[in-house]
Formats: sequence, C-alpha cells, structure tokens
Amino acid sequence: MASIVLYTTQFCGYRRAAQLLRNKGIDFEEIDVAFDEGLRAEMVQRANGLRTVPQIFIHGRHVGGYQELAALEREGKLDAWLAGAPVAGEPVGKSTGP
Repeated sequence: MASIVLYTTQFCGYRRAAQLLRNKGIDFEEIDVAFDEGLRAEMVQRANGLRTVPQIFIHGRHVGGYQELAALEREGKLDAWLAGAPVAGEPVGKSTGP
C-alpha cells in the first residue's frame, strides 16, 4: 500500500487531491498545518521551501500540490508513483526522504 501524506489546512483546496486519491481507493494521512508552526515548518522543509497547501508526498517523494498530482494521473504516471516504482524522466517531485 502507498504511503501518502497530504499537508493541508482547513482553508486549502486539498479536497480535490483527496477526492482523486479516494476515487482510486487510496488511503492517505492528512496533516493539518493551519495552527501548528512546527508541522508547517516540517512541511516547508520537506517541500523544499514551498509554503502553499496542499503539499503531497508519496513514499517520501514530493509530488507538489493538486495540479502536479492531477498531471501525474492524466499522464498515466500516478499508479507507478503509488506502487513506488521509479518513473524515468519524471519532471515533477523530488525525493525528500525523512
């Protein structure tokens, strides 16, 4: 099973990302960073300085936000990410390891 983390706030548009994952039958962990500076700092560090939400990670690899997740799905690459397989020439996301 994929290890997926969505950093969100109650005010962000993460619901589209969550719905895309739910439609695929994928479970994920949601971390609300709205009122927790420590969690927000963790997200920013893992996301290479990005502060916008959602920030999505699959198996520790940084996907980006909803637009990047949707692009992976449109291009037929999301299932490989979910399986943990490397995707040759993949332009989005970076390995961020713990």
